[in-house]
Amino acid sequence: MGSILTLRHYSHDLIAHSHDHAQLVFGLSGQLEFEVEGQGSQVRQQSFVVVPAGARHVCGSPGGSQCLVLDVPGEHWLGQSLGEHAEASRRLLDSPQRQVLAPNQSRLVNWLADSPVDDPLIAQQGAILLLASLNHPACGQPGERRLPYAALNAHIDRHAAHPLQVADLARIAGLSGARLHARFIAECGRTPMEYLRSRRLQMALELLRGSPLPIGEIAHCVGYSSQSAFAAAILREFGCSPRQLRQGANASCSTKPGSLTTDDTGTALVD
Repeated sequence: MGSILTLRHYSHDLIAHSHDHAQLVFGLSGQLEFEVEGQGSQVRQQSFVVVPAGARHVCGSPGGSQCLVLDVPGEHWLGQSLGEHAEASRRLLDSPQRQVLAPNQSRLVNWLADSPVDDPLIAQQGAILLLASLNHPACGQPGERRLPYAALNAHIDRHAAHPLQVADLARIAGLSGARLHARFIAECGRTPMEYLRSRRLQMALELLRGSPLPIGEIAHCVGYSSQSAFAAAILREFGCSPRQLRQGANASCSTKPGSLTTDDTGTALVD
């Protein structure tokens, strides 16, 4: 094992292996398809996946992605470096899982990604801070249920071609616009309009890769009246033009932060 923290770029080439140390993979941009011991997930911005020591895992990114990877040196390092946090970190690293980062945790990940993590001291201290922060998940109000992401996503998907406002989403969630905004920030680290935009662009990505529709028609299907505005939005989101995405460009694209999707229960997975 090399450095504790590394920045890694993933492409369509599949990686399948296991190692004798635990690993955390934090999404920075793009979408990384990940499977640990047969359990599939997606790693995107504001989320991470846990790979326990010895767990076989497979990963690949058809559109290209960048991640911050924390390779945990071992049991002795955990006890020596994390002190009272060590036991909570052991529990975290014990089973494969995917988790969403709280906004403050996401900011720490991004700060570390912009730091010289090849410096051993920065990598060591950064890994300690990151693991310690994961032992303090963000909590909502007692008894407060998560937002109804399945219903929100279904409404966005049905009406993607038409103008949508925060008020539409607030009505579905049964909240005021201000309360919906606060809940999205707390649960996703994004505003409702950012969520809406990313959902539309993810739909566009799927249409570009899986349908023969002209690019201009796809732009209309996801609510863009201007093809140039659509192309600019795609470039900002994925780091590639619509034509490049359609042609399967991957390694040549430095993808931007991905969007939101849902798991089998309709729970938002933030990327």
